[in-house]
Amino acid sequence: MTGKPDDENLNTSANESFNEVLDARLSRRNVLRVSVGTAGAAILGSVSLAGCGGGSDTTPAPAPAPAVPTPISLAFAAVSKSTADAVAVPVGYTATVLYALGDPLGAVTPEYMNDGTDSDFDNRAGDHHDGMEYFGLNTSGTARDVAGSQRGLLAMNHEALTDQFLHAAGTTPNPRPAVEADKEIPAHGVSIVEIRKVGGKFAYQKGSAFNRRVTPMTPIQINGPARASALMKTKFSVAGTDARGTINNCGTGYSPWGTFLTGEENWSGYFRRGDDEAVRGGAAARGNVSLARYGRAKNTASRHGWETAGADDKYARWDITQTGVSADGTDDYRNEPNTFGYMIEIDPYDKNVAIRKRTALGRFAHESAAFGKLVAGRPLAVYMGDDSRGEYIYKFVSNANWDAADSNPANRITTGDKYLDNGKLYVARYNPDGTGQWIELSISNISIANYTTYDFADQADVMVNARLAADAVGATKMDRPEWCAVHPVTGEVYYTLTNNSNRKVEPASSSQMTVDAANPRSYTDAPTAPASPGNVNGHIIRMKEGSGDAAATSFTWDVYLFGAQADADLAKVNLSALTADQDFSSPDGLWFSPKTGLCFIQTDDGAYTDVTNCMMLIGKPGAVGDGSTPTLSYSKGDGSTVTVQTHMGAKPTPDTLRRFLVGPKDCEITGISETPDGKTIFVNIQHPGETITKANVVDPTKYLSHWPGNAGYGPGGANARPRSATIVITRIDGGLIGADGTAVLNNY
Repeated sequence: MTGKPDDENLNTSANESFNEVLDARLSRRNVLRVSVGTAGAAILGSVSLAGCGGGSDTTPAPAPAPAVPTPISLAFAAVSKSTADAVAVPVGYTATVLYALGDPLGAVTPEYMNDGTDSDFDNRAGDHHDGMEYFGLNTSGTARDVAGSQRGLLAMNHEALTDQFLHAAGTTPNPRPAVEADKEIPAHGVSIVEIRKVGGKFAYQKGSAFNRRVTPMTPIQINGPARASALMKTKFSVAGTDARGTINNCGTGYSPWGTFLTGEENWSGYFRRGDDEAVRGGAAARGNVSLARYGRAKNTASRHGWETAGADDKYARWDITQTGVSADGTDDYRNEPNTFGYMIEIDPYDKNVAIRKRTALGRFAHESAAFGKLVAGRPLAVYMGDDSRGEYIYKFVSNANWDAADSNPANRITTGDKYLDNGKLYVARYNPDGTGQWIELSISNISIANYTTYDFADQADVMVNARLAADAVGATKMDRPEWCAVHPVTGEVYYTLTNNSNRKVEPASSSQMTVDAANPRSYTDAPTAPASPGNVNGHIIRMKEGSGDAAATSFTWDVYLFGAQADADLAKVNLSALTADQDFSSPDGLWFSPKTGLCFIQTDDGAYTDVTNCMMLIGKPGAVGDGSTPTLSYSKGDGSTVTVQTHMGAKPTPDTLRRFLVGPKDCEITGISETPDGKTIFVNIQHPGETITKANVVDPTKYLSHWPGNAGYGPGGANARPRSATIVITRIDGGLIGADGTAVLNNY
């Protein structure tokens, strides 16, 4: 997410960072590279199949030889870098806008004016389109069809706001007018919208019975270990069994039984807290330790000031200052933050079942949720990351063993109860030799039970304060774990680590991290911080479960790919030797196509935007394993030298990585899904032109972007206020996205 609340370092534990444990080994693997091409080049053709044998007039021709399986290869010319205010895709592909901020979901809500006068965001597309999943429908639109590629539902997150554009003259300072807060609050959350092919092209279906919004005001049921915990009791739910809404939803997950998982990421910044530390028992009291660890120390302002909009309870809930006299918090909202920070499960097909907050998966700044490969009779795994500097990588393993009959159950949400409410939550520790351990976060773990920083009460407390539990067991600090994805063939788990501005050769404080084998780069690149060296462009790691089983407690790992500018120093910065057709910065969104097994990498960048807008690449990665071991040398201020040895994967090849898309100005590329036939993908363009102030919101000439109005979508044209939006991408020849025409997953 741009806006950078995830850049804050809230982890003050003494745990080793990912960079500190690897002086002995960084084994990164099969970094992707392709030859130079241009968007104007011809699309690569499919490889021909083997031909038939010959014959004569008197001898029957032999039977045709069986077709030789063709390994999947990339089937598009690389898109060039661009700073244009437009979406660029390869020649032979089309990209059109499908669903944008403010689009009405029902017939009663007026069309979007996009001038700041619109209201009724409970029934419109929200802002900042983010993670997204496609759920197939049958052709009559009456039921789930896992193979449905002509009609389906898009479930997507609306992470945050470019709030100035929601109001005619920009936002009003605190105290906020209720009319402004009443737009901003429901512009967060989730959309579920029906889409259908009409005349061969997808369009969203205004007025569909499936259409709905889930907002910060939607009732949600608390499930798992923290249900009815004392930590969950609020003025809204004195029993601690229910919560109101979801917010700052970022990554997503698609469950094996056909439900939507959405992660609450930077939720803590929405709450204001006053000077109540003494009332809560002093700085060392459990509640204060927890609040500080999650970014709500005393005297902390809220992001939008909604608590100032009036006395109504819907505004008061955003102030978590302890004002009541009860011992359990049922007379104020001191515990309200404990009801956020979870994976949320929604049945997109059924409005009538309660949405669940899955507390067994832990509470932190959730990105996506990636399910491991399914094996009948074995537990299933859900992989997750905590997106902030110095935070951790997690895995949940179900108590229930996978039953293939549950892939199409009669009741999807209670199937989620079966697998996601009871299990074990683990956190990762990385060893210097390229191995690692999953450490269970359990109250029975002596390191947790006897942790001196925080006195855990029970297992519910461990889940609500998963960050503190991970601190207690010595988990490895990571560099902003963003999205995760599981390779559909190998089952290996990939995580994007977006960047780390605190990576230094000579750290000035204990909160900064030094260069080492796993993060060997410290350099200046970001135009906004030219004098602040660090690991500016980020990297991607991957893990292989030790036994190949979801319940494994050991793994091996390597670093898959380093982001860098193509013309950067090959010895110290562009370690992956990326070319102009594949260089990138700040990997964020990450996804594997279930149809082709190709990897899609999306960026959220502020370091490379002087050269190109954010982008999406498609790659064909290998597996954990091979490479060389170059050594990097840095000169310190005292004249001494620091050397860092790192292990590199095999050099890239022309068929392993290419830039597929470049977005409009000032945007983030995030969220992706596809139709089951692999011939259509949906991609989100988040916050184009987000850099805006109240002073220039009324002057269109000051906007950095006018997309998608300048592309002909919605009102405003060349002077339009920019809007987050979903685009739909297809190949003109009707082929698979990104892959040659003979591609099938088992030929990956």
